[in-house]
Parts: sequence; structure tokens; C-alpha cells
Amino acid sequence: MSTPHVLLGLLASGTKHGYELKRAHDERLPQARPLAYGQVYATLGRLQRDGLVAPAGQERQAGPDRTAYALTEEGRAALDRWLGTVEPPMPHVNSTLFAKVMVALLVADVDQARSYLVAQRRAHTDRLRELTAVKTAPSATVDDVVAADYAIAHLDADLRWLHTTLDRVADWHREVHS
Repeated sequence: MSTPHVLLGLLASGTKHGYELKRAHDERLPQARPLAYGQVYATLGRLQRDGLVAPAGQERQAGPDRTAYALTEEGRAALDRWLGTVEPPMPHVNSTLFAKVMVALLVADVDQARSYLVAQRRAHTDRLRELTAVKTAPSATVDDVVAADYAIAHLDADLRWLHTTLDRVADWHREVHS
């Protein structure tokens, strides 16, 4: 995820201070890792240094002064370029799940490898149920549903791959250890 571009996108609707940006990020991207306040302010500092945002006033609400930031013309142009660039499919498999399964198949016997795959499949299925509950809750927002749909699609792909790999464990193990 490109945190600077997400913050630029959140500023496109109007000025916000760091706390508002963090809250908006966590609300609009409910399945993403929540941003730390330090990350928000460090990113805002870099965006300001690069001329993509500018301070737009300060306010005080029962605490320290809060600087509001606004998107500059350069910031809007950078955001538009980012949004206009197609995200290429990943050229390499960069997944801890994939790496762990491959290592399990290398170092474990067939039964251990199967046990790991079954346990991983169970964890994915449990997460799938959690996300389905989030998505179907009466209080679910469109943000919740869209984020859950994205995560569910990825979990579903992982589950299909885990199932297929379970079917191939013995053959794969035999090939590697022959």
C-alpha cells in the first residue's frame, strides 16, 4: 500500500489534520493494517517537504495544536498520476504462506506437511467466516463490505491453492526427496 498516496486521496476531499487522516484511513480501509500516528505525521512531513501538501491552519481541541493540511496542485497531480497508473500483477510470489508451505514440504515428512496444510486451511476458513460476519452485519458500511469482499476473494484463492497442494503433497515430497 502506498501510504503517501492514500493520505493524498483522503486530503482530496478537504483539509484534515493528522488525527482526522488516521481515523479516515482506518475507517475507509477497514481491513488494512491501522496506521500509527507517527507514520501519519512522518508521511505528512515528507509530503510537505515535497510540496504535495501544505499547512492550512491550526486548531486546538483539548490538547496540542493540530495542523490541518491541504492538497497542493502538485499533490493533486501526483495523486492523479498514481490513480492513472495500472497496478501490475505481482511478478513473483511473495507470500509467507507460500514460503512456509514450500519449506514444510522440503523438511517435513508427508504427514507433517499435510497437518500443516490442514491447520492452515482451518485458519483460513475461520477468517473467511469472520469476514462474512463483518460483511453481513446489520451495521456493515459499504467500506466494510468492499474490504471484506477483497479479503474473502484472496482467502478463497488461498483455500483453493491449499486444497490443490494437499492433493499433491505425496507426489511433491517423493519428487523432492528422490
